Parts: sequence; C-alpha cells; structure tokens
Amino acid sequence: MTKISKEDVEHVATLARLELFEEEKEKFTKQLGSVLEYFEKLDKADTAEAKPIDQINNMENISSEDEIGEKYEREKILSNTPKQEDGFIKVKQVFE
Repeated sequence: MTKISKEDVEHVATLARLELFEEEKEKFTKQLGSVLEYFEKLDKADTAEAKPIDQINNMENISSEDEIGEKYEREKILSNTPKQEDGFIKVKQVFE
C-alpha cells in the first residue's frame, strides 16, 4: 500500500509554489492517499479480456475537400463594419 506523507504534500506544494496552511496539508495528505489507494485497486483489475477503444459512440470524423467559394469584395465587407482603417476592420485593442 502506497502511503503519502505530509512531507510529500509539502514537497509537491513547494514545486507548485503553493503556500498551504497546516489543515490544508493534512486534508491533502488524506485526499491524495485516497487517490493512490484507488489507483492500486485499478492496478489489480483483470484487463486481459478488455479491448482498447478510442470512440464510445461510433462517430467518425467527417471532412470535406477545400473548395474555393464565393468571392466577396473588400469594400462591400468593410461597408458593414462600424470602424475601418487602411482597408482593414478596426477593433478595440485587446492587449496593452
């Protein structure tokens, strides 16, 4: 049985640059211990007859060929925009 210690939790918290209170360390020690116990149960499961799957709903990717469609005039498109500058649509600044 894999046992996780409070020191393990502190080490992981240090790597993640997290500051944990004492009660959080105890809580996470119990929770991570439970997760590891569950993984040990999964390791013991007999999977010899299990078949690998990659889709559970039998859907397939549908793709189509790229086709050149209707061509639009730049002026017509720009006429529908609230702001434009030098032949481009002008939008609010996203980054400073």
